[in-house]
Amino acid sequence: MSNEKTDLYARRFAQVFAFIEQHLDSPLTVEQLSEVACFSRFHFHRQFSLYCGISISRYVMLMRLKRASLRLINKSQDKVIDIALDAGFENPESFSRAFKNTFGLTPSRFRKEPVWVDWQMHFQFPVREIQQRMEKMDVKIITVEPIKVAVLEHFGDPLRMNKTVESFIEWRIASGLSDYTTQGTYGVPYSDPLTTPGEDFRFDVCGELSTKANDHVPANPQGVICKTLPGGRCAVVRHVGAYDRISDSVYYLYRQWLPQSGEELRDFPVYFRYLQLDQQLPEHELQTDVLLPLK
Repeated sequence: MSNEKTDLYARRFAQVFAFIEQHLDSPLTVEQLSEVACFSRFHFHRQFSLYCGISISRYVMLMRLKRASLRLINKSQDKVIDIALDAGFENPESFSRAFKNTFGLTPSRFRKEPVWVDWQMHFQFPVREIQQRMEKMDVKIITVEPIKVAVLEHFGDPLRMNKTVESFIEWRIASGLSDYTTQGTYGVPYSDPLTTPGEDFRFDVCGELSTKANDHVPANPQGVICKTLPGGRCAVVRHVGAYDRISDSVYYLYRQWLPQSGEELRDFPVYFRYLQLDQQLPEHELQTDVLLPLK
């Protein structure tokens, strides 16, 4: 298959994945999805299975279970029955059965003890890596200035990151020292969440400090402190889509771009700048700059 035809094939499936993510609350049929992809409905099911490694119905169920599992963690006040019905299951029993068959835990147990690495492995599809290899991501090299930031350090399971983010937002609102509408918001992962045991995972949630902070963060209930994001040269690529898929863009930089670039890495982790903080924005529209520090 020529590169041109391969790219077209990938774009059509990318449209299908985006459509599924946008319509998880609605019934999804093979006929409907084949029209989105502009493929024959007689062949689409087999094409999808070969491309993604699993059937359409399994993929849709996994996406619904993914959204439900994140809601279990991040919305502790929501009842399991409501999450089950919103995920398209007829009753909590069928939801619990599907959830346990997939993740090995009941929804209630998962809510108490999520395991990030095991959970994440269920959403590693061959298509994602194939897409990244086929896409020509626009990598630019820029020079950034050092940035004083307020930081709330997260230690432990990445699935509980939302609690840390909520605490940081509380501090931002209460202190007035880092207005999210005018100051940048950053994230610094110190290890790969796909391979790091949850208890060893560390991530800095950061907000650029305003000038009135005078490079100082007073003691506060949330435990926010002051740090500096170092300046220097960085390779930057724009990631579009859900935060839990940001590793796709990170791996592209490390596996494909860096070996061919002739560049050397600086002694600071890859980090992210979040460009949209609207919680109502669909996952597939989120934009994040991934910055890889260079010498």
